[in-house]
Amino acid sequence: MAEEEEQAEEVEKAPETIGAGQRDSFDDSGQAVYDVVVEVSAVLGTSIMKVSQLLKMGRGAVVQLDRGVDEAVDIFANNRLVARGEVVVVEDHLAVTLTEIVKGSHET
Repeated sequence: MAEEEEQAEEVEKAPETIGAGQRDSFDDSGQAVYDVVVEVSAVLGTSIMKVSQLLKMGRGAVVQLDRGVDEAVDIFANNRLVARGEVVVVEDHLAVTLTEIVKGSHET
């Protein structure tokens, strides 16, 4: 009976947002944060236009962005600016090489 009470106390101490099966994956080194999903996006530039202009666009249309060819790409994690980089080609895919880490930024 004492063993069941100890187990019940352990369950009560665990955070409510964590399922029973997930508790075993936590260790003392804080490694659980590596499983957190983060949305990462790389922004080449932006453009402002009217909806009527957008609707007139067809296949092959070109949208001029507010950045030059040599300017850095902004890298966001969960809509927060975290870095800047350069666009590169890796095999058949576009990728970004980080050139600068932005510390303490709260831009969105």
